[in-house]
Amino acid sequence: MAYPDDLLSDGERVVAHRHPHFKMLIFPVLALLVTVGAAVALALLARDADPPWDLVGLVAAGVVGALLVVWLFLTPFVRWRTTHFIVTTDRVIAREGVLKRTGIDIPMARINSVRFEHGLVDRIFGCGTLIIESASDEPLTFDDIPKVERMHTLIYRQVNDNPHDDFQRHDEHPRPETGRWDDGGRDRPGPYPGQPGGPDPRAGR
Repeated sequence: MAYPDDLLSDGERVVAHRHPHFKMLIFPVLALLVTVGAAVALALLARDADPPWDLVGLVAAGVVGALLVVWLFLTPFVRWRTTHFIVTTDRVIAREGVLKRTGIDIPMARINSVRFEHGLVDRIFGCGTLIIESASDEPLTFDDIPKVERMHTLIYRQVNDNPHDDFQRHDEHPRPETGRWDDGGRDRPGPYPGQPGGPDPRAGR
């Protein structure tokens, strides 16, 4: 069973599944390019050296370059790839780490509020910070969430148990002739038919 489906309980389904925004990989990618370029330049210089220093220089450039690639690129990439932010119909799931795996589950019923923050740079990249406040717990902060406003709306709608509209009540139905929502007269201002001052219920028969 594919991840994160193996985390779901009966009747639970995934609403959204995201990795952190790719902006967290910008510096690792730049580091990769610089490291590869420097290693190639050192290898070319070492090739012109006298034996056995030419071989020593090539080996040194390759080893140092490989270590830097692992440290500066592969480690951040694996961390990004193994970090998951998941919204289901029942909870919010966060998982991260490879050797040391950490995670947290927040039931929708325990979420008191959800808000987002994003500065100018985050708005340019289309990401931001999501802050979830749950009952009796400190606010939880999740950084670099892609399309953070969309994610905020999805969680808000799940918390309010309405995946389609933030304010529509479940017992409302659209009127075929107008397309407007009819609440069955519950919130319609009186007087009602049959009450003093109200319309005659026999009218129009």
